[in-house]
Amino acid sequence: MRIALAGLATSHPYTDARTLARHAELVVWEQDPERLRRFTDEHPRAKVAGSLAEMLAGPLDGVVLTVPNPQVPQALAKVLETGVACFVNKPAAASRAQLEQLDRLPVHDRVLSSSVLRFAPAFAGTRVDRGEVLAVRATVRHDVGIWATGYNAWQDTPGEGGGTMVTMGIHGVELLVALLGPDVRLAGAAGARRHYATLRSEDTGVMALRWDDGITGTVEILGVSESESYSVTLHKRDTTETIVIEGGDDPVQGLGYEGTIEAFLAMAGGAPSPVPWRHTRAVLQVLVSAREMTA
Repeated sequence: MRIALAGLATSHPYTDARTLARHAELVVWEQDPERLRRFTDEHPRAKVAGSLAEMLAGPLDGVVLTVPNPQVPQALAKVLETGVACFVNKPAAASRAQLEQLDRLPVHDRVLSSSVLRFAPAFAGTRVDRGEVLAVRATVRHDVGIWATGYNAWQDTPGEGGGTMVTMGIHGVELLVALLGPDVRLAGAAGARRHYATLRSEDTGVMALRWDDGITGTVEILGVSESESYSVTLHKRDTTETIVIEGGDDPVQGLGYEGTIEAFLAMAGGAPSPVPWRHTRAVLQVLVSAREMTA
């Protein structure tokens, strides 16, 4: 099997590659020489392509796409022309303009874009009886202090990578849509800069959601945190249930990176995406609307 890593714009493809390397020959393309060097130091046998076009011209079974958000629509359009399976590292869109560009693409059923948490062992396979659910809450704890140093400034810029509201908020929205489905809308959102004064976006945020059948939901984003963890709380009439997702001894497995890549490899073998694009579109719609409300 031959898998291409198209772009190394965030930390995720480096993590993805460690799992992929056990199953496939790797091809890599990246615009930044330092990021590329870091990758090839760890994966010296990976084939290096000089451009995205060169990479896509060769024989491939799948593509992991990780470029800065403003570049995603154009790059994904080129990948779609090949017909191979594609995993777009989150988030696939961070602004209304980016989302509208994605809407014009012929996305097929072997395109996956998701928070890895959907595939975390503590969460994957969770089912709820929505008739019993009154409300839900997702809490995201992931420190964003590295952006306060200027690292990957595009991610922290609301009009480019979406900032904390989008890049970290996707984890909470994804989990709730995975549980309750895509018939959801944003009811409200707010963000604040409580600790990291040099951020371009926020370090805390909250979203209020409502599903068509009346279930309400809350996503809390805590970007000032010594540890990384995620939780989903289900409020029922007489009980409250909480699912906690943590990295544990093996974050690649515990946080769902490994499960995500296993799903992608199945797609490379011909299976459809386990996450319908309609669900991904619903997640992105909520995030983009929250970004607009708090800009």
